Amino acid sequence: MDDTAATDQHGRTTRLELTDQALRDWNATVLHASAEDGIVLDRSAFYPGGGGQPPDEGVLLWGGVRTRIVGARKGDDLHLIPHDDDPLPPVGTSVEATLDDERRTALMRTHSGLHVLCGVVFRDYGALVTGGNMTPLEARMDFNIEAVPEGFKEHVTAAINAEVAADRAIEVRSLPRAEAFAIPDIIRTATNLVPETVEVVRLVDIKGLDVQADGGTHVASTKWIGELEIAKIENKGRGFRRVRLRVKA
Repeated sequence: MDDTAATDQHGRTTRLELTDQALRDWNATVLHASAEDGIVLDRSAFYPGGGGQPPDEGVLLWGGVRTRIVGARKGDDLHLIPHDDDPLPPVGTSVEATLDDERRTALMRTHSGLHVLCGVVFRDYGALVTGGNMTPLEARMDFNIEAVPEGFKEHVTAAINAEVAADRAIEVRSLPRAEAFAIPDIIRTATNLVPETVEVVRLVDIKGLDVQADGGTHVASTKWIGELEIAKIENKGRGFRRVRLRVKA
């Protein structure tokens, strides 16, 4: 997983979602707005995408006007992408920002579900992650598994749902790089994706199952993920298997 730097500031924007993943509404001031670069706020809870998790969507309300936000991206600043048909709020405008709650919550459940899958497959089969991606309530994760063991799908399905039922707390914390990397198996990917320049690492800890560097948003405990289904297992070449995960609505 990438985007693991444990800072709540990106450019001129304070990233509220990194410390309050339940936040859906907040007030902010527009620092920049243009058709080319989008909108920059002083405070934002829009997740800009990263680690396989797509960016948030939502709206900005200002002066009786609505501007739909269809995405976000990271550059020198955190840029919100407005809908092509909507007006841009002028610099200095106070806005009421609201996330698309259904989309964000579905992505949080899905992302946490992938961490449960990762934890179970690493614990029971010793396999590392080689890639992953997600959309709301559907995802895939690739593992360096030479051959799928007999009963793999059935075992993993039962095991991940047992972890959901166990109601394990999911906690986020930050540690200095050296201290974080002293934790055994903190990197569950085949390649370490945490840049050398990152001095403080954000960790997502599913208590008793999985702890790893991660920059995304998650539910507070495994019970909020809901029932998980292994939809399909695909052969992606020698030594690589793709597991497609579905989160029940």
